[in-house]
Amino acid sequence: MSFRKDFVWGVATAAYQVEGGAFEDGKGRSIWDDYSHTPGMVYHDQTGDVSCDHYHRFREDVALMANLGVKNYRFSISWSRLLPEGVGAVNEAGVRFYNELIEELIAHGIRPWVTLFHWDLPSALHRRGGWLNPESPRWFEEYATLVAKRYGDRVKDFFTFNEPQCAIGGGYVDAGMAPGLKQPLHDTIPMSYSIHLAHGLAASKLRELVPGVRIGMVGCGMVGLPASQSAEDIEAARLANFSYPVAGPSMWAFSTAWWADPVMLGEYPADALSHYGRYLPHGFEKSLPLIGQPMDFYAHNIYEGVRYRADGKGGFEKLDWEDGHAVTGCDWFVTPEALYWGPKFLYERYHKPIFITENGMSAHDCVSLDGKVHDPNREDYLHRYLRELRRAATDGTDVMGYLHWSFLDNFEWSRGYKERFGLVYVDYPTGKRIPKDSAAWYRRVMELNGEEL
Repeated sequence: MSFRKDFVWGVATAAYQVEGGAFEDGKGRSIWDDYSHTPGMVYHDQTGDVSCDHYHRFREDVALMANLGVKNYRFSISWSRLLPEGVGAVNEAGVRFYNELIEELIAHGIRPWVTLFHWDLPSALHRRGGWLNPESPRWFEEYATLVAKRYGDRVKDFFTFNEPQCAIGGGYVDAGMAPGLKQPLHDTIPMSYSIHLAHGLAASKLRELVPGVRIGMVGCGMVGLPASQSAEDIEAARLANFSYPVAGPSMWAFSTAWWADPVMLGEYPADALSHYGRYLPHGFEKSLPLIGQPMDFYAHNIYEGVRYRADGKGGFEKLDWEDGHAVTGCDWFVTPEALYWGPKFLYERYHKPIFITENGMSAHDCVSLDGKVHDPNREDYLHRYLRELRRAATDGTDVMGYLHWSFLDNFEWSRGYKERFGLVYVDYPTGKRIPKDSAAWYRRVMELNGEEL
C-alpha cells in the first residue's frame, strides 16, 4: 500500500536558518539578527550571519535537491530582505534573490512552496511595537501583496505563518526565542489576534492576486497519544490535543486549538475563550469571517507526542514515558505513533487535507573515516514515522503530503549549530555539503511513493 498518487513529498527550510547574507545587498535587520548577536541568547553565541550560505550557494543546493529526487521545496521568505523597514521601500536586490531561486527550482522540476513568516520579524517593525501594534496586520498584508505580485505568476502554494505558537510563545511568553521577552496576557493575547487577522488579510490578498493559489497555515504542538486502544483512552487523547488544560495558564501560546480553530473553524475554542476572551480587542468577533475564510489544507509540524489515559471523570491524565525511552539528539522523545494520531485527530476536527510540513530528527552526525555520513538512526526514525503516517492514510485520514525537516543541517534557533536535522551534512567552516545515507534512503521512499515502508 502506498500513499495517494498525488502525494506531496519534499523537504523544508527557513530563511534565517539557511540563507546567511544577513547584512548584504540592502537587507534589513530582523529580530533574529538582533537576538543572535545578544550574548548568551544562542548556544555558544552562534549567529545566522552566514549559516549554510544558501544566499550565495542556492544554485548548488537546488541542483543537489534535484539529484536527491526532491520535487517539492518549502522555504520561507525573509520579510526584511524584501522590505528592509518592514513596509515602504522595496529592496529590489532581495526581490531578485527569490526570483532567481524560484526560477532555479522550476528549471529543475521542483515545485516551490512559500512560507511568508517563519519568525524573522523585521527589527524596524519590532521597534514600532511588533504584533502588539494594531497596524501590524496591515503591515503583513502589504508584505503579502508584494510577494503575490512579484512571485504569484510562478508560485501557487503559500503558507501564511509557520508555528505562531513558537513565534509568540517562544518570543514573548517564555523568552526562549527572539526577541526574548516575557510579556503579560494583556499584551500576548492581542498579539495572537494580530497574527490571526494578518493571516486573514494576507490570505484574502493572495486569493485576489494569484490565480490558482492554494493557502494554508502551519501549526505545531505535542500530539496527544492514547495510552491504550480503548475508546476511553482514544477520546482522552483527542481531548488532550485541543483542550485548554493542555496549554495551561502559562502555556496557552503553545495550544493547537487557540491558533488553528479561528483559521479553520472561524471561532476561538470556547474553553480557552472563557479564560482569555477579555484580553482580545473589543469587537474581535467581526473579524472572524475574514480570519476563518476557507483554507485549502491544514498544515502541521509533528515531531513527538505525549501519552494520555482517561481519568474516569470524562477528562484525561498525562502519563510519563518509561525510563530509558528513546530520544533524539536534542532529547525529544521518539514517538512514531504521533504521525498516526496527530493527522487523524486534526482531520476529524478540521475536515481538510492534512499536510505534514515538518518531521525529522536531530542526530549526532559526523563525517566518518570514509568521508561519508552514516545515519542509520535517522533512517530508522523516518521509517517508523512514515509507516504510521501511511497507516493513518490507509485508515481514512486525508494526508496530502510530507516534507522532511530539514534539507540541510542549519542554524537551529537558540540551539545554534549544535543540532543536525538535515538530510545533507553541512561542514560550516567550508560550507561543503555531504548527502547523508538517509538522503538516499528518502529518495527511494519518494520514488516509490512509500510502497516499501
